[in-house]
Amino acid sequence: MDPQNSNMNVEGKGLLNHSKTLRLHTGNLVNRSRLKRKCPGSPSEELRDCIQATLSDWLSTAKTTNADFPDTLDCSIPEATDAITPEERDEVKVSVKLFLCESDQSAIRDAVEMACQTLSVSQLDSVIIAPSGPAEGDNQTLAHLQPAWEELEALVRKQKIAAIGTSDLDKDLLEQLYNWAQVKPSSNQVNLASCCVMPPDLTAFAKEFDIQLLTHNDPKELMSAAAFQEAMQEGAPGLSTTNWRLDWVLRYSVIVKSRGIIKSKGYLVSARRASP
Repeated sequence: MDPQNSNMNVEGKGLLNHSKTLRLHTGNLVNRSRLKRKCPGSPSEELRDCIQATLSDWLSTAKTTNADFPDTLDCSIPEATDAITPEERDEVKVSVKLFLCESDQSAIRDAVEMACQTLSVSQLDSVIIAPSGPAEGDNQTLAHLQPAWEELEALVRKQKIAAIGTSDLDKDLLEQLYNWAQVKPSSNQVNLASCCVMPPDLTAFAKEFDIQLLTHNDPKELMSAAAFQEAMQEGAPGLSTTNWRLDWVLRYSVIVKSRGIIKSKGYLVSARRASP
């Protein structure tokens, strides 16, 4: 290894070891040749590969400035990021799915703000929320969904988001949310791994109230704490990752409306170091 790169690697690890929060952006996966050659078998594998490769690439160029160790570390590859220009904004749709790993609702504001800044847009066209799961043995309830939904509604009112949707709600829970919500859900994702055909009662309700039913193949837990720590370890060998926890993961896609093709897609990840 080039001695200069070796020094940068040490500096990067120093930054990681001193930081309390990590913000990671994979850049546009459509263009990143290193990841394009891999065909992950699941969304979890794709995310793991992305975290590992982004950390590794970032470490090879990271430098400290005047021995400055910031609390929040921005781990991204600038040349891999495809910002949206004002000229093309009306021609593309920015769709997001936000996976909450903790129940802190401020994470929603942080994630949406980071997505807007990263992609150089003032508003996301659609955000689908996947809240952190209920406690073991409990079923998801309206009370569990309400805090996250209220935060999304506030962002719609601030024109940060145009439309909001849900994930994995059955007909009864979707109806409860629809009746309670001020900003109604525009879509609901259904995992076809757990149901090969759309339930008729869900289909009928969605049709009556103009809710789009979409399919997805995301697992209930996109990434466990252990899997995240392992991905960090692979991207930064020798780094102590024991106390790192995922806060949220945001997956975005930018679609050219007229052609229906994906112009860019990627992940934004926020993690924090828990007190030992």
